[in-house]
Amino acid sequence: MAQFIVSGLTTGSIYALIALGFCIIHNATGIVNFTQVDFVSLGGLMMYTFLLGMGLPLVLAFAVAVLVVAGVGALVERFAIRPAKSRAVIILIFITIGVSILMRGTFKILWGKNQMALPHFSSESPLIIFRAAVLPQSLWILSITLIVVILLHLFFTRTRVGKAMRATSFNSRAAALMGVNVNRMIQFSFALSGALGAVAGIIIVPITTLSYDIGVMLGLKGFAAAVLGGYGNSVGAVIGGLTLGVLESLGAGMISSAYKDVIAFTILVAVLFVKPSGILGYGEKERV
Repeated sequence: MAQFIVSGLTTGSIYALIALGFCIIHNATGIVNFTQVDFVSLGGLMMYTFLLGMGLPLVLAFAVAVLVVAGVGALVERFAIRPAKSRAVIILIFITIGVSILMRGTFKILWGKNQMALPHFSSESPLIIFRAAVLPQSLWILSITLIVVILLHLFFTRTRVGKAMRATSFNSRAAALMGVNVNRMIQFSFALSGALGAVAGIIIVPITTLSYDIGVMLGLKGFAAAVLGGYGNSVGAVIGGLTLGVLESLGAGMISSAYKDVIAFTILVAVLFVKPSGILGYGEKERV
């Protein structure tokens, strides 16, 4: 049981980071940003390029890869979302799907279809914790996720840019009247979402394999985690990610690993049927 829980928390941390990226974009624009799945892939691919291709030190390669993907996220907003003549949510969602397909095709051309691998951040010898064999990389994943969540909280509550982004998510028109550059805050949201996806892709690749489309399944499960926790709720995204990861691991271990992917989306469908607003969601109120 301890082994299943540790494994679930490890993958759940990845889902939580991706879910946070989905929530940040949703709060800023009201859309589902399907390029989030490709930010995950791009993070791993850029880390591979900087670390193994260019020989940069681990920490520097990590930082540069995250910055590059954050920049790509900002470019997606500037050249794909902002110029759209229609501001209808469904149109913008279709635009993100088109950009996602374009990005994935570009990745396949640049990096090819072969499987790649990244080294662990430290030793590969497992540690025994509560009778569970835990890879040091799993501890890195849990630690980095915790640090990212704390930094996000401080960013949104202690910095002017973070407060401006929150104001934009609450009421963009009121924020604009108060002097907030709404377009810039939305662009920052895409950049931050890209950075979160990159971190998720970088830290999970050492214990999986790397390919141009690795982020697709991870991203979809991150979306499921965001819905499970309450779409748009950052705390719910973390809770949803960890919960989904643990349930998925328990199901795979106690039932069959063949149903690992099915379990995540079965949970998603069940939540949509029973409580569409998610664990921490409050539903929608309509004035009449």
